[in-house]
Amino acid sequence: MARERRRPGPEAGRRPAEKGPPRAAAAAAAAAGARRLRGGGGGSGGPPGHPRASRSRLVALVALVSLALGLAAVGYGVGARRWRAARVLTLHPAPRILDANSSGPAAEPRRFWGSYRPQVYFGMKARSPRSPVAGLMWMHQLEGDVRLRHTCEQSDGLPRYGWLLHDGVNFGVQEIQDVGLSLQTEFVKRPGGQHGGDWSWRVTVRPERTGPPAPFISLLFYVATDGQGSLQPVVEQKTGRLASLTGTTEELGHFTITFQQPTNEAGTAPLYASYNYLQAKAEGLQRLSDVVKASLTPRFTFAPPGAPKRRYFGVDAYHSPAGERALPHSQLLVHQVTVSLPCRLEILFESGSAGDRAGRLAGEALSQELGRHTAAFERRFEEAFGLARKGFSPPEQSFARAALSNMLGGMGYFHGRSLVQSPHAELPQPYPEAPLFTAVPSRSFFPRGFLWDEGFHQLLLARWDAALSREVLAHWLDLMNAEGWIPREQILGAEARAKVPAEFVVQHSSAGNPPTLFLALRQLLAQEALETDYLRRLYPRLQSWYDWYNSTQAGPLPFTFRWRGRDQDTQAFLNPKTLTSGLDDYPRASHPSEDERHLDLRCWMAVASGVMAEVAMRLGEPAEEYRRMAEALSDGQLLDQHHWAEALGTFADYGNHTQAVALEREKLRPPPPGQPLPTPRLLRVVRKPPRLQFVGGAFGYVSLFPLLLQLLRPDSPRLGSLLTDLRSERKLWTPFGLRSLSRSSPFYLKHNTEHDPPYWRGPVWVNINFLAVRALQHYGRLEGPFREQAATLYRELRANVVGNVYRQYLESGYVWEQYHDGTGKGQGCYPFTGWSALVVLMMAEEY
Repeated sequence: MARERRRPGPEAGRRPAEKGPPRAAAAAAAAAGARRLRGGGGGSGGPPGHPRASRSRLVALVALVSLALGLAAVGYGVGARRWRAARVLTLHPAPRILDANSSGPAAEPRRFWGSYRPQVYFGMKARSPRSPVAGLMWMHQLEGDVRLRHTCEQSDGLPRYGWLLHDGVNFGVQEIQDVGLSLQTEFVKRPGGQHGGDWSWRVTVRPERTGPPAPFISLLFYVATDGQGSLQPVVEQKTGRLASLTGTTEELGHFTITFQQPTNEAGTAPLYASYNYLQAKAEGLQRLSDVVKASLTPRFTFAPPGAPKRRYFGVDAYHSPAGERALPHSQLLVHQVTVSLPCRLEILFESGSAGDRAGRLAGEALSQELGRHTAAFERRFEEAFGLARKGFSPPEQSFARAALSNMLGGMGYFHGRSLVQSPHAELPQPYPEAPLFTAVPSRSFFPRGFLWDEGFHQLLLARWDAALSREVLAHWLDLMNAEGWIPREQILGAEARAKVPAEFVVQHSSAGNPPTLFLALRQLLAQEALETDYLRRLYPRLQSWYDWYNSTQAGPLPFTFRWRGRDQDTQAFLNPKTLTSGLDDYPRASHPSEDERHLDLRCWMAVASGVMAEVAMRLGEPAEEYRRMAEALSDGQLLDQHHWAEALGTFADYGNHTQAVALEREKLRPPPPGQPLPTPRLLRVVRKPPRLQFVGGAFGYVSLFPLLLQLLRPDSPRLGSLLTDLRSERKLWTPFGLRSLSRSSPFYLKHNTEHDPPYWRGPVWVNINFLAVRALQHYGRLEGPFREQAATLYRELRANVVGNVYRQYLESGYVWEQYHDGTGKGQGCYPFTGWSALVVLMMAEEY
């Protein structure tokens, strides 16, 4: 049966009638009642024609009809609620964009294995729902103290870590600086066989010249299953060393992992080492660190020839905690090597189906492969971004290569179910199980997929590997439900869920997010990197996604839009947050209401409409309605009518608003004698009632959206006004980029609650600065009265953003989530090589 297509028309901003299940029962009852009333005969209460009998029959009939209609309405209401709740948990009916086995070794052997565990410092897995995982832990051997490193944690306080080189497919080189030592982790893959080929690791550890040296260290290499498959240790009888392991899983077949003995840094001489190994079972992959920690005991001795004996912690027997009821899900094998520094170790994974090997991928052969891939990566990077041709220094080029490599090295493959709360269900329900291949914003703090981040990520990755971007976009769109909704935060699998506070796990089906995937699609269309067949598979889902925004996020007037999901507590927050907008605590109308009109969402929908028009045109589908919608949302007169605040001299949101708000300690009555004095809360007070108006006191990123998304004509006086305002140091301009909120705003750098510091209320964010730099270059190339002004601002802003992100990387070792608007210092979480890595495109001037 053909799928119904809803088209955007002149009333696209209005909420259309809700579709629902058939109303046959109610309609039949109503029709039957009508027939009875028209017939008027039969029944008791008197002879036919008697007035009392007729009235009695009529009253009884009306009562029966009313009861039937009431019962039908109740039944329909219950059925409709269940039907809507079921649709939220039903995947989109269109054929999947990606085949079920598209990530498997037969369909895509080059990408089957990878560093797809961004939440750990060094690890690998296959793109399989129940892939075994491999990883590295390490620990300083300090008296009476165990500092186990495994998952990326800001609390570890590492001076630096991140990929220096990573091409997304074949190899990666990472540097990790810890206190007193540094590790270099490298991997190379080699194709062959039917199960994704072989791969090898090399881990080199050196003492640091600064700080207290680490005399010896324990490296713990582990392999764990995820619910299926088996592992068998191969232990040397004489030394007790775990020399290798053999394993079997459904998708990998038979494989062997070999642990080479440690050598000196050059790999030319063996080193003395002490060995331990652990064979245990864990509740799941999220518990691997706990199992290892619980198995450590200090009863072992490290005694290299000619050196004093020293006690060290080693893995021993593991006993599950008392009261633990969960059945073991993962089989775990750990190979611990305790060794002096410097040292080098290699681990080899060899697939049982990869025959006719020229030799083992170890030692000199591994070094040669690393060198070959490094040279190829550097050549390709220069071809793609041309930074040497633009005059950037070798250290600046190395920084840019690291920024791209960290985004590629942060790609993750996840599999599991979201937990979804529908307005039609009382409790959260599990979403259908699905995979997701995606980049992540931050390996330490946000090692999972975020919808609006991903559109920005793909602007960079599409320039490097268009095929990779096509696959990522397809993965995200295949997560869509029958209503056209995509959960905005993807927390799939136990490992991912272990990193998320409980209050953020549940996704709400009425909550949107900026549809930035349309930005990535527009980029790929411009690169001519989307084949017709691929677009045709995307198109039904793009239609549904677009329709979902038009129907569920519609504003109070045609061509206006409103984010759903704002915090409704007007007492706890200085300004109720709008997490769904992506701009979290950016000031909106002080009192959320259905009268709000959100400028940024309107601009996002203008972009979406334009992309939909182009895709439809390329496929020979009707495109006129999309084109008309794009033109209407970009129309200067209509934009002014809905969002230009003449009294404020800028574009703004509209809603029930007052600026006269503040956070104050509540005044409490004295408690009864002998009772403790309660802590007064910090609550919002409203000194002047709100009224419907344009939102004042909020000039910042949202105000710039018609400029950022290039909706203004080059001769628009509004363009000149925005250019002047963004260059004002009293408002948005800083030597480090555009701050998120004007210094003159009463919300500038203000806490939203006692424990909720400013987020989008002043700091400099790279993703929005990227949009600004791109827009300034665009307007600096178009004929118009503001061409020269835009071109000058482009050069200055690009230099400010690129220069500061690079300086902070040199000083701190990291690319950051955001930057202080007064000092330029990195702040927020780190490393943040999601959209902050867009600095590479600014350096390359590729927009």
